[in-house]
Amino acid sequence: MEAVRLIGASRCALMKSGDASETMAEAWQAQALAQAIGSRLAVSGPPELRGEALGLTELAGRGCGVLGAPALDVSRLRAAQLTELGDARGALLELGGLLGEVGIALVGIACAAADEGTYWQCMEAIDAADESRDRVLEMLRRLAVRDQGAAAGQ
Repeated sequence: MEAVRLIGASRCALMKSGDASETMAEAWQAQALAQAIGSRLAVSGPPELRGEALGLTELAGRGCGVLGAPALDVSRLRAAQLTELGDARGALLELGGLLGEVGIALVGIACAAADEGTYWQCMEAIDAADESRDRVLEMLRRLAVRDQGAAAGQ
């Protein structure tokens, strides 16, 4: 499935998640998807994005590690369904939005956390989502610079 469609599915699932455990599972899904997209960009994306894409892969992996893998059937793992990136800019714009929404959802869980462990788990996951989003924004900036250079050369 194409990246933008998977990101859209993740956004919908995050919005529909009910309790804290469902929301944290969706945050994990989003980070796993960011990791898969970063990996794909690092291998076959535009050359100017490859270093940042590798960084995104590492940061999103950290986000997955902090949250811990939910008990999911492999067929429900959205990152495993990624077959193509499609338009890199479009995918990155959507991914940045998803990571921002993940951060907001995790803030809500952290604020309502009954135990300190959940609070700190959310804080670390928020940090990972924020850093992942920063990488996405940097990749978008690099694409804009490339496009401006190409337009100036014409």
